[in-house]
Amino acid sequence: MRIAETVTFGGSGLDRAGEIRGNADVMRFARGAASSVCIVLWRGNILLDGGATPVLARLPMDHPLLAIGDEEPILLGRDQNGLIFAQDISGWKPAGDTFAEPGPGRRIVAPLPAHPDQDEEHLFSDVRAVMAEMSPRDAELAATAKAIYNWHSTHKFCARCGSHSKIVMAGWQRSCDECGGQHFPRTDPVVIMLITHGNNVLMGRSQGWPQGMWSLLAGFVEPGETLEAAVRREVMEESSVPVGTVTYLASQPWAFPNSIMFGCHGEATDDKITVDETELEAAIWVPREEMVDVFAGQHPVIRSPRKGAIAEFLLRNWLADRLD
Repeated sequence: MRIAETVTFGGSGLDRAGEIRGNADVMRFARGAASSVCIVLWRGNILLDGGATPVLARLPMDHPLLAIGDEEPILLGRDQNGLIFAQDISGWKPAGDTFAEPGPGRRIVAPLPAHPDQDEEHLFSDVRAVMAEMSPRDAELAATAKAIYNWHSTHKFCARCGSHSKIVMAGWQRSCDECGGQHFPRTDPVVIMLITHGNNVLMGRSQGWPQGMWSLLAGFVEPGETLEAAVRREVMEESSVPVGTVTYLASQPWAFPNSIMFGCHGEATDDKITVDETELEAAIWVPREEMVDVFAGQHPVIRSPRKGAIAEFLLRNWLADRLD
């Protein structure tokens, strides 16, 4: 797919500066350099400049908000101005805070709290709420920061011996002093499938999704499995629809929490659906003409797909006949 890297969170070409991650002297200097900046996360939400267009707040390295983090800022990469770091301040607990993740398909509706050291014009935002409006560079930085901190939050202890591990390599590795174990960020591969049969596309909805929310079928790739095999297995398990030819289209890092989504096109060899109700609430074939109404927000059952998600990207380009 020639336009694959125009998907949200892809195509920015961020220089990740991997060659300097292990140089403690360089990192020590960079964390205090005037040319370095830092973005901030709190409980997975990203700090933005408070303008009409969502732009990441890039703080100087001596900003008091950064001192709240439990660890030193993690290196994300560099641009023409200098190095870019990220700091997580999830340890901060606002007085009377009752914030919780809203769940799949649900947006945060209540304003997020502001830290006393936060600049007045800055605000925290759910990444999913603004991802489609961010620049490619800001979107990649936000996704990278969210994914790496998600991993650290669930991998504080060595998987070999159970001892507490420490962050090394500027945030891109954890090391265990007890047994010498070295652990690296994990990304879970997921296939998401544009399954077509003639002029129709297969859509499904999971249990508990908000009213009107439908999407393409998706599932995790199992050990020892190709992407093509995963597509056929997942579609068969969820809908009993057999799939023949499978082609890769595009990928999207999806830090909710730690996946890489492999978008594929599969051609169904039969259109009979038998839903596995432990996997899906329902699955239907949607004609191309009806999908036009879905995108226009005029369909009586299916609401418009979330902008910025790879499902929306694949469906939109299928409608425009741009899957080549």
